[in-house]
Amino acid sequence: MAWATARHILVSSEAECNALKAEIEEGTSFAEAAAEHSQCPSGRKGGDLGRFTPGQMVPEFDKAVFNGDVGVLYGPIKTQFGYHLLEVTAKG
Repeated sequence: MAWATARHILVSSEAECNALKAEIEEGTSFAEAAAEHSQCPSGRKGGDLGRFTPGQMVPEFDKAVFNGDVGVLYGPIKTQFGYHLLEVTAKG
């Protein structure tokens, strides 16, 4: 069965998500940004969500992870929880 590992940052607005994306693209550490800004408990772990399989995350998130490439910063991705920045860290 397919699996992936990913990390994310969850914020409440698209504008904040875009601002964080720009900061990370300019060299800010993803893990530091997650620890400082993410509204998800995973922020304390640099946004790390661990390993999961298709169907374990909300559909919008699943689609981005399992159709995306490793090491690419994706977002904003809107879900019922807010806006996510997402990076796939491994797939198998």
